[in-house]
Amino acid sequence: MKIENEDVLDELVICPQCHTLHKEIPIKDGAKACCSECGRVMYRYDSRLAEHGLALSITALIFFAVANFFPLVKIELLGSEQFITIPKTILSLFDNGFYVVGMICAFLIFIFPLMIFSLYLLIFTLLKFGVREQLSKELLVLLSRLKPWSMSDIFLISILVALVKLIGYAQIHMGISFWALIVFVLLDIYLTRNIHISEIWMLRKRVFLPKNDKEVPA
Repeated sequence: MKIENEDVLDELVICPQCHTLHKEIPIKDGAKACCSECGRVMYRYDSRLAEHGLALSITALIFFAVANFFPLVKIELLGSEQFITIPKTILSLFDNGFYVVGMICAFLIFIFPLMIFSLYLLIFTLLKFGVREQLSKELLVLLSRLKPWSMSDIFLISILVALVKLIGYAQIHMGISFWALIVFVLLDIYLTRNIHISEIWMLRKRVFLPKNDKEVPA
């Protein structure tokens, strides 16, 4: 396909699976557009996407705070008890001289997830109220670059593997932070896997269209 004007790119959608290029068409509220080649869902239209995304972002940040500032697990070994939290785990790496590993863990399991959901919160808030068009664009670009670095699900799996190995040597008691982390990871998976960046871009385009140019999907 020959592109003579870069503005035409705003009307094109690429399939995330087979990379077939399609022209974006208006669809009904609640409907989805699928690839003509492989059948993969490329985008959906949800008139309440901003409200749903905002609610999920706030909920995820609440569970993220609980997961980080309350005990994750309590380990009883030979009569002694030890409470483990996520920040304490990261700080222990620095205390033992593992500075590089500590920095990587701090970014992958704390800083990046916090930034990603803070960006979701800001973006959906801006789209909800239809303000700061340029800022919403810059935040979406930043979000698309940070999303691949969210490793909360991998961190949860590593905790489960470690706990399985410890069961034979000590008594393990799950703290409130552990269950909050599970809920956060589930919200993370749902939000990042089911609400694609492309759908938020399309929502942004509809929100900031001039009033006279706004189209109501047939």
